[in-house]
Amino acid sequence: MSDFPASIATPAETIDDVIQQLTAIVDWSKQNNSRIGYFAALYRKVTIQVKKGIEQNFFDDGPRMERLDVIFANRYIHACYQYQTGQSPNRSWICAFDQTERWWPIVLQHLLLGMNAHINLDLGIAAAETVPAEELSGLKGDFDKINQVLASLVGDVQDELAQIWPLLGLMSRYLGNVQTAIINFSMEKARDAAWSFAETLSPLPAAQRQQAIGNKDEAIAAFSRVISHPGWVGALVNKIVRLGERGTTRQRIEILE
Repeated sequence: MSDFPASIATPAETIDDVIQQLTAIVDWSKQNNSRIGYFAALYRKVTIQVKKGIEQNFFDDGPRMERLDVIFANRYIHACYQYQTGQSPNRSWICAFDQTERWWPIVLQHLLLGMNAHINLDLGIAAAETVPAEELSGLKGDFDKINQVLASLVGDVQDELAQIWPLLGLMSRYLGNVQTAIINFSMEKARDAAWSFAETLSPLPAAQRQQAIGNKDEAIAAFSRVISHPGWVGALVNKIVRLGERGTTRQRIEILE
C-alpha cells in the first residue's frame, strides 16, 4: 500500500479544504483498493451538497454552517489519518475502520458503520464546539436542515447500491420506497440523538465534556458491533448480498462517487 496522504494531517479550515482532503482519501482508496473509500466517497458528495446549500443561502447563517461542517469533517478526516498511521482514534471509528480490512461486510454495512460513528458520535460534538452554550438553540434550525440535504441523497445512494448489487434494484421495485423510508427515519432519529448529545455537552467544562464523549463513544462502538454482526439471519442475508456484489473495490468507490 502506498503511504496515506500527509496533506490531510493538517486540519481543514474551509469547506473547500474539506472537499480537497476527502478527495485525497478517495483517490488513495482507489489506488490501494481500500474499502475506506466507500464512506469517504459518500461523505464528499454530502459535503459538496452542503457547500451548494451555503452558496444558495439555504441555511440561516452560511458562515456558521461552514464552521460546523469543517469542525464535523475534521473529526472524520483526523480519525482516518490516525488509523492509517498507527494511532488510535475513537473506538467507534476503530470499529468502522477495522471492518474495511475484512472481505465479508457488504458496502451498505461499511456506509452504516461510518454514519454510526460520524452522526451518532461526531455530529453532537461538532455542534457543541461550533457555538457557545448560550447560542446553541439558535443553531437548531440549520442543524435540522442538514437532514434535508442527507435525505435528498438517499435515493442516489439506493441507485448506486443497486448498480453494485443488481438484485437490490429488483427488490426496490417490489418494496417501493420502504428502504428509503427506513434510511430516512433512522437518519432523523440519529440526528435528533446527536442534537440532544450536543445539548448535554454544550454547558460542560472541558474535563467533564471529555468524560461524556468517552462514555458515548463506548455506547456507539457497542452499536457498531450490532451493525457488523446482525444475528444469524442478518448475517446470512448479508453473505448472499456480498457474494452478489459486482466489481472491484475501486469500481464500487467510483459508483459511489
